[in-house]
Amino acid sequence: MFILHTYPMAVFFCLITMLCWGSWANTQKLVQKESSFQLFYWDYSIGVFILALVAAFTIGSMGHEGRSFLVDLGQAKGSNLALAFIGGVLFNIANILLVAAIDIAGMSVAFPLAIGLALVLGVIANYYLAPIGSILFLGLGVLLIIFAMLFSAKAYRSLGQTSEKSTKKGIIIAIISGVLMGFFYPFVAAAMAKSYAIPEAGMLTPYTALVIFALGLLLSNVVVNTWMMYKPISGKAVTYKDYFSQRFTTHLVGILGGIIWSVGILANLLAANKSGYAISYGLGQGATMIAALWGVFVWREFKNADSKVNRLLTFMFICYFLGLIAIIVARYW
Repeated sequence: MFILHTYPMAVFFCLITMLCWGSWANTQKLVQKESSFQLFYWDYSIGVFILALVAAFTIGSMGHEGRSFLVDLGQAKGSNLALAFIGGVLFNIANILLVAAIDIAGMSVAFPLAIGLALVLGVIANYYLAPIGSILFLGLGVLLIIFAMLFSAKAYRSLGQTSEKSTKKGIIIAIISGVLMGFFYPFVAAAMAKSYAIPEAGMLTPYTALVIFALGLLLSNVVVNTWMMYKPISGKAVTYKDYFSQRFTTHLVGILGGIIWSVGILANLLAANKSGYAISYGLGQGATMIAALWGVFVWREFKNADSKVNRLLTFMFICYFLGLIAIIVARYW
């Protein structure tokens, strides 16, 4: 199977993660006028699973290193399969709750709170699982990225993006989302072999782990997303009839969004073997900066911003950049 052999290549793959995780939501924006998030999310979850399967049967089964997908799946311990599956379920619930929290409390409150909490908890949990890199530089990087998120929140508030929507309900949902988002990754990481080239018996390669993770996401959608469709936390209810009445191209856009996100997590899992889980996860969460760049330069969310907002955005990008540099160099100390 295809694996990485150097830390610089691992950093490059983490940057791919940032790009994918920060860009997949653009596909939702493209169809948001004709598709609710719940309906979009079905196609998204299908896309995640499709990419996982394609990768497993292609680059995950070629070459002489590691184990091919079917061989790896056949020898895997049930406990490790369960860990990867639970990781998919946790991520699915966290992601849906995050969107609901944004709808209720607004982007400037829900997103920094949920993702900031996920970043802190995720780095701590992953470092405990595999203590690779300097805890000092990791901590500095996390702190700088949290400051960047706070600057982003302040910029949105200055535009009047949040007001009465910033309710206690939305904040509570965002906190729950952040906790779940912070702990889904360690479940997947705990199921994977320590060495990808010579994986231990019973453990999973990253390709098998991703397939089981995606299966957990997809199957849990039957319960979680169905509930959100008929009993939404916010917005109006939708039905399966609404889903099947959508245009084929609308479904393709949602599937593309899932494929993009799935490429990101695969790149992150492959990088983790050389960078350590804490560093790869921390760099991956820099996706928020990519999302902000899309918002500023493509979707023109700040086109009417004054000089104060522009300064806040500048501080945000500076903190993100410095935070990512600190996380990258943490591997060398």
